[in-house]
Amino acid sequence: MKSLSQAVQIRRISLADLDRVMEIAASLESAPQWPRSAYLDALDPEAASRRIALVIESSRTGLVAGFAVASLLPPEAELELIAIDLSAQRHGFASQLFARMAEELRAALVKEVVLEVRASNHPALALYRRLGFVESGRRKDYYQIPVEDALLMRLGL
Repeated sequence: MKSLSQAVQIRRISLADLDRVMEIAASLESAPQWPRSAYLDALDPEAASRRIALVIESSRTGLVAGFAVASLLPPEAELELIAIDLSAQRHGFASQLFARMAEELRAALVKEVVLEVRASNHPALALYRRLGFVESGRRKDYYQIPVEDALLMRLGL
């Protein structure tokens, strides 16, 4: 990982960020391709599923470089996704974004974070392991296109 050469701002996703967030997700083969309505739900404090949705923005360029979404069911949360624009990967953005997410989750009384990831997504697995997640299970043939197992991972906060 290269050292960060630029300052960042991490904040809640706003409606103005949605086009950029969807652009980042669309550019990443491994990112879930949520419809706009799913992102709108993530922003809605009255939605059935309470979520924390954050973006990381380069202070130098002013562009959103990545985002993360977690759903809350204290004392547990699910990290639904973390996505960093290809041009901003390997600069520590994902680690910084997750560190802030962990702070927000602790404030929401979350004690454990769970996630699922494609077994073949080696960059994501490396990141999650670096963050302290451990494998806790496997869902055989969970993903359908292409058919692939999902690894379940957990991290105590």
